[in-house]
Amino acid sequence: MLLIIGSIIVTICTLGGYAALGGHIGVLWQPFEFVIIGGAAAGGYIIANPKNVLMRTASAVRQVLVARRHDKESYLELLSLLYQLFKVAKTKGMLTLEQHIEKPDESSIFQQFPSIYNNQRALTFICDYLRLISLGSEDPHTLEDLMDEEIETAHQESYQVANAMQTVADTLPALGIVAAVLGVIKTMGAITEPPEVLGRLIGGALVGTFLGVWLAYGFVGPLANALKAMYDSEIKYFQCIKAGLLAHLHGNAPAVSIEFARKALFNDVRPDFYEVEETTQALPPAV
Repeated sequence: MLLIIGSIIVTICTLGGYAALGGHIGVLWQPFEFVIIGGAAAGGYIIANPKNVLMRTASAVRQVLVARRHDKESYLELLSLLYQLFKVAKTKGMLTLEQHIEKPDESSIFQQFPSIYNNQRALTFICDYLRLISLGSEDPHTLEDLMDEEIETAHQESYQVANAMQTVADTLPALGIVAAVLGVIKTMGAITEPPEVLGRLIGGALVGTFLGVWLAYGFVGPLANALKAMYDSEIKYFQCIKAGLLAHLHGNAPAVSIEFARKALFNDVRPDFYEVEETTQALPPAV
């Protein structure tokens, strides 16, 4: 939603300011300039990126349009889930927890928390490391290194689309110059035409430069940054899980372990201690 609002503001302020100065909006309508710049950018995107990045692009843009980022409520749900899992492990033993982590889709614990239950990557991450702990991998440093490696790999994979978008933003001004040069070439072919015709042709050619810069810094560049912010939010989510799991592995009580996880969060999405305490105390007994 914020991306859409920002795009509307960019459009209204740019075109509205131009019109307010006495410019004619119709002059900016140069469809073939769009074809040259947009087509070259799309073709270059296909050439530069592997198939998996191309296939993930539409999905990534769709996600950022609906602003799928983790907020305080989603973190309260995550901390509550971790609390339930750690409590079962502490009071009933890892053997009881195994039935939940081996079949999370049938788990009464995971089903209490729909945002995690429907987040396959987070669900797999939690279950994989609890499984390793249940199998006897009790060295916190080894598990921490493994988690860091997995999170960093996921971070690099996620950033592929955002970096590809940023590359497009960086090339659009140059593609705008290409469109402008082609427009100038066309104008030179009509050099014998009267001034009003030449003026219209030159104006149309300059639209290419305008479009390249405008699209790069008004839309595609901000979109790339929005994608990076979305991916950073997802990585922070996994770092929160990691902090809780490591605290549990060190033998801390469930309430202490989720406090370690809570401290890993940014201030704007971090619930305070009493919010977490109130939420976890209201949870039904884990079965």
